[in-house]
Amino acid sequence: METSLPVVLLLGVAVLFLVRKDDLKITHALAVILLGFFLASTAAGTQLGQLNTMIAGFVGANLHP
Repeated sequence: METSLPVVLLLGVAVLFLVRKDDLKITHALAVILLGFFLASTAAGTQLGQLNTMIAGFVGANLHP
């Protein structure tokens, strides 16, 4: 399922608004989960996955001498 960038941007703005407005609540957490779900289905999802793998490898390599 390919999600359009405007949907991801709209959810991102909604998450920022909810987090800045007050403490994170269950509705805020659900918005963040939806953002992650839709972001993963975009072209950026693959690149973010590769970035996470690279960061995890870097951290793991520096934790174990």
